Amino acid sequence: MENVKVYCENTQAYESVAMGTTLKDLCQKVGCDHVLAALVDNKLKSLDYKVINPHNVRFIGYEHPDGRRTYIRSLCFVLQKVVREMFPDKVLVIDYSLPSGLYCEIRELRPLDDGRPNVHFVTDDEIEAIEAAMRNVIAADLPFTKTMMSLDDCCRIFAAQHQSEKVHLLRTIGRFNYNVYELDGCLDTFHGPMIPSTGLLTTFDLAAFNEGFCLQYPMEGDTGRVLPMKRQSKLATVLKERSDWCSIMNVRGVGSLNDMVLSGKIVDLINLSEALHERKYAEIANQIYARRGSVKIVFIAGPSSSGKTSTSKRLALQCRILGLNPRVIELDNYFVERDKTPKDENGEYDFEALGAMDLDLLGRQLNDLLEGKTVEIPRFDFKEGRKYFEGNFMELHDKDILIMEGIHALNPAMIPGVDPSKVFRVYASALTSLSVDENNNISTSDNRMLRRMVRDNRTRGIVPEDTIMRWQSVRRGENRNIFPFQENADALFNSAHIFELPVLKYYAEPLLRRIPPTSPAYAEASRMLKFLDYIVALSPAEIAAIPPTSILREFIAGQTL
Repeated sequence: MENVKVYCENTQAYESVAMGTTLKDLCQKVGCDHVLAALVDNKLKSLDYKVINPHNVRFIGYEHPDGRRTYIRSLCFVLQKVVREMFPDKVLVIDYSLPSGLYCEIRELRPLDDGRPNVHFVTDDEIEAIEAAMRNVIAADLPFTKTMMSLDDCCRIFAAQHQSEKVHLLRTIGRFNYNVYELDGCLDTFHGPMIPSTGLLTTFDLAAFNEGFCLQYPMEGDTGRVLPMKRQSKLATVLKERSDWCSIMNVRGVGSLNDMVLSGKIVDLINLSEALHERKYAEIANQIYARRGSVKIVFIAGPSSSGKTSTSKRLALQCRILGLNPRVIELDNYFVERDKTPKDENGEYDFEALGAMDLDLLGRQLNDLLEGKTVEIPRFDFKEGRKYFEGNFMELHDKDILIMEGIHALNPAMIPGVDPSKVFRVYASALTSLSVDENNNISTSDNRMLRRMVRDNRTRGIVPEDTIMRWQSVRRGENRNIFPFQENADALFNSAHIFELPVLKYYAEPLLRRIPPTSPAYAEASRMLKFLDYIVALSPAEIAAIPPTSILREFIAGQTL
């Protein structure tokens, strides 16, 4: 049999293997350990992939983002199999991401009268039984296999499994055949490869959460321990509220959303979602107004591409309606001089560190303003790395409130000397609660990365490769400076729109397709394109129905705020 040459990045050497050799066999030949999947010419593949042509191969484990996603997908399949066998008259929905893992609900087949899911409250005994059954499946080291099935066969099987959203999705995509994974007779679709067998899923846990439970998976850097359980009640409430609202709107997944686009009903959904945002802005403004006797400062924080700028402007409009007079101070003008800026472990300036802020000046000026004094607001010149004072004086009158947004705005350490009763904190984030189908949730991080890619390419000329390559660094900064302080917020605003993925697909898909296979961003671009392939894009005429004050206009252009 003819041999082919494969370059293995892990060993930095060429290997000659027989045509048809699996990646699993190649992995054993080169002696790589703790492997979950592989990148073949920068495309993610499972280890049962057969080598036919010369390739560049990189074996990956849990330390790689695609390795983690492959582990988590496989763990979700085990959970689906067990719940399906234990609760045959119900359906498991892996709903959305929590700081500690994935929030899951076991639901009755008929929703409540108002359209909200009819959730089966999972008892502690049931959670223990589910976990024990999962561990039995893992101990048996059962293989994950893949087969191709026709659309009609897929729909028949998934309808019998009560996975109506999966049926909607497959029919709206419009292919004749689909890849289906099998685990010990259990069939399902997952939007990415599986690990070779269940025996590799050594670390997981289940923890009761609300009416359902949280599926916890390994920590990054310590695969022997699961993510610590963080019961962030405010965040969970917002996510649950939005998930229920999606169900009330009869959009329980991407398949339902595709149906609305294909049937010409998406403009109605745009109007409803925008009205929901307006209502939430008004509710937060009402909270601020109710505390107008004490609150004089509104801080807004959130991760990248959450729409903080639009949120601050829309919130300011709602405050003006109530008779308040919002004044804006940009926290970016309170950086320390460049020679005092802290550096990270690589010796680079760390502008996201709290120490990069001139906290003394900020605290002093805020206290002066609260005491009725006049202060001179600085302007920071990022090119020169220093502050200037150019006669921009400010004082606060009775109806004035300050609105300031920045990454540290929820961290009490930013203004330790300011009376906390004078401050109202808002956390804004695009908390995506829409799922692809019953067992494939949509990452909030992916949604925000698409937003950022579209905006930065349009406004700054940044190519999509750069957005992708910088994203992990952005995420590390968020994990350090923003997410630990979410629960400090007095109000949380979910800036995600139920209709935005079909909008972002229209703009982002052409950008992603420009990334060449040789680019280090190609693997991530391929993953995002595969995800977007499940979504029906909006037409330019439908996009035109998005109002000019929409938060999405901050990213796609046309905003009038």
